[in-house]
Amino acid sequence: MQFRKKLAATTKEALAAVSPVAAVVFILTIVAAPVSSGTMLLFLIGAVLLVVGMGLFTLGAETALLPLGADVGAKMTASRRLLIVAATSFATGSIITAAEPDLRVLAGLVPGVPQLTLVITVAAGVGLFLIVAALRVVLRISLSRVLIVCYLAAGILAAFAPNDFVAVAFDSGGVTTGPITVPFILALGVGLSSIRSDRDSREDSFGLVALGSVGPVIAVLLLGIFFKPENTEYIVTEAAAAETTRDAGLAFVSELPHYAGEMLKTLLPLFGVLVVFQLLTRRYRVKQLARMTVGFVYTLIGLVLFMTGVNVGFMPVGMTVGAVLADSPARIILIPLGAVIGFFIVAAEPAVHVLKRQVEEISLGAIPGKTVMRYLSVGVSVSVALSMLRVLYGIPVYYILIPGYAAALALMFVTPKLYTGIAFDSGGVVSGPMATTFVLPLAIGACRDPARIMTDAFGVVALIAMTPLIAIQLMGLRFARAVPEAAPAAAFAGDTRLEFDEYIGGFDD
Repeated sequence: MQFRKKLAATTKEALAAVSPVAAVVFILTIVAAPVSSGTMLLFLIGAVLLVVGMGLFTLGAETALLPLGADVGAKMTASRRLLIVAATSFATGSIITAAEPDLRVLAGLVPGVPQLTLVITVAAGVGLFLIVAALRVVLRISLSRVLIVCYLAAGILAAFAPNDFVAVAFDSGGVTTGPITVPFILALGVGLSSIRSDRDSREDSFGLVALGSVGPVIAVLLLGIFFKPENTEYIVTEAAAAETTRDAGLAFVSELPHYAGEMLKTLLPLFGVLVVFQLLTRRYRVKQLARMTVGFVYTLIGLVLFMTGVNVGFMPVGMTVGAVLADSPARIILIPLGAVIGFFIVAAEPAVHVLKRQVEEISLGAIPGKTVMRYLSVGVSVSVALSMLRVLYGIPVYYILIPGYAAALALMFVTPKLYTGIAFDSGGVVSGPMATTFVLPLAIGACRDPARIMTDAFGVVALIAMTPLIAIQLMGLRFARAVPEAAPAAAFAGDTRLEFDEYIGGFDD
């Protein structure tokens, strides 16, 4: 009975999240960008799979991934051995990232670089920077200082990397923090900070996703400098549209085993972490192990349905709509369309809901999840609109990324620390499978010149990951100023709701 109630609640939430995106695209295909009935049917079936898959994934993440991540983080920090912390961080970060479905989608789209080479590079980047993130929490180093150094290093490397690699590098930083990685890393941060009793421990539970996102950027920029690919021209492949309802059904059925295998490979390393952790610590009783195993099953089924839906149903529609609108006299409509899609697509990202719950729990309910969602939606709306502007007018991505990240880093000096950690984590969270399999194909479809796709279409995920850094910090400034006497440096001692409200600026939305 309890399972049914939880599944009904998570599925209802998923329906509310996916419905606006599906409605916008459906209306658009009727009014401005007509597609074949078979392609539209693929999209609608994909939307149904998204809803069911997201509901199961959310339930599974709460049952298995979050408790495991928190316990691993707490245990390895309690050992007080930096070598153990570093080794565990690198192993978990690189193994999970290598199997991340979003990364595999991006690696398959990037020409000139073998897929395995890009995956290994990105996984190593996440693993190394997860070491930095974990040691930062243990050694109590300021997140803002670490982020400034990392982004300055990325900016310097970008100046020497091939132009085609810059957008791909920043995109890779977004796709590594997908539906599997985010729940585990967020919970790992909570576990790492849980054994500390100082007033900064709550803020330091955030920031692991942020540093796990900047690692791949630096790693891929280094790859671009030393690898020197011979051909980086993107080759456009037309998606085969279904002619009949049977064709549509067979398209999903034929791809289901493929994504089942991919997601099984994605989750097996995490399940292996559970097994090894249990053998070493004997942390869980039989009943708890059974519950977490069932949670992994929910997560697997949910991800299979979700990834099949977005890849088979959403990707063809994204490319088709982008191509149709780009060839029409009213191509400028891509900019406001991008803003609308960006606003609604945030709620359809599975990992966003995990972050929302994490923020509510860490803040003892003082930061409402719906407020975080609203600011994230506005931020992503701006970023997708800017991406469409780039595609139409060929604006280099660093013209937007440089001032954007400069503003985000500058805000760290005036924003309460808690909001800074949430902001930089949220940048990785919003750039999930919906961004990779719908918004990026939309940009590729709109960029009809294959020679411009690598420089103008790629980079959309990077922009989606950038704007929440500014939006969430502005949210923090807004509510901190609402209570002037509650300065960011105010001491936070204890766990009462009143004390924490005063610390973060005090609001109830």
